[in-house]
Amino acid sequence: MTREATPASSAGVCQPASASAALIEAAAAQQAAAENFPVALRLLPRRHRQHLAAVYGFARTADDMGDEAAATERLGLLSELEADLGRLYGGGEPPRLAVVRALAPAVAECAIPEQPFRDLIEANRQDQAIARYESFDALLSYCTLSANPVGRIVLHVFGVATPQREILSDRVCTALQLAEHWQDVAEDLRAGRVYLPQEDLARFGCTERDLAAPRAAPQVRALMSFEEKRARALLDKGAPLVGTLRGAARAAVAGYVAGGRAALAAIAAADHDVLHATHRPRRRRVAAEMLRAYATGR
Repeated sequence: MTREATPASSAGVCQPASASAALIEAAAAQQAAAENFPVALRLLPRRHRQHLAAVYGFARTADDMGDEAAATERLGLLSELEADLGRLYGGGEPPRLAVVRALAPAVAECAIPEQPFRDLIEANRQDQAIARYESFDALLSYCTLSANPVGRIVLHVFGVATPQREILSDRVCTALQLAEHWQDVAEDLRAGRVYLPQEDLARFGCTERDLAAPRAAPQVRALMSFEEKRARALLDKGAPLVGTLRGAARAAVAGYVAGGRAALAAIAAADHDVLHATHRPRRRRVAAEMLRAYATGR
């Protein structure tokens, strides 16, 4: 059940987090500062940038707990993060992790519900148990935990969350997650994970041995062309969300859509060889896509 935002007060003594959790959140904070967070654009008001940075810091920490920590510690760390989230929303003992305390202003000012944050934690728990997805529908279900909550949180940050906008946002966020998976096929395989649906691998005659090759064979390129177009179609179905927004919210969401389109275009421009290198879009292409999305509203 989703609880309303009732962040913990500053009263009381803040107990220390575990040493492992503190190390993970510190590393995540450094990485977040170094990355080009696509929606925290300079043209956004300072308040929105701060709230979005806090949300990104939380999501980055959850991901690092699920990916970078020692395998034997991951579930415990994710439970620690979830317990601290409960402190934030419970209104009693203050959160122990700085990354959770940093969420307090956004949660209080924007009435962000708790469930999307819990879903992000649950996605990382699922990563500990599931390394292959049999069908595309199963992968989409994973994206409802790993990607869609971020978009819903962003809508709350801008004060524009409605049921219809959330539907469109889910399509955009799922497409962005798919684009990231398609960029990182080789990296994910080295980590023991394959997000390409098993049914699609079979359909195109691909094996995991093919995915481990230094360059993509023709059947892998055909598979990735199919997946790239499928993600693009989903992104286009969600892109009209931009046209329902104004001002800073419109710019931020146009930035998300632009990033997805540019990433998928980079994969296509490399003839869908996602094994030889990780194809990241050029900033000029992202900027052009953002201007187009902002102007057309889709």
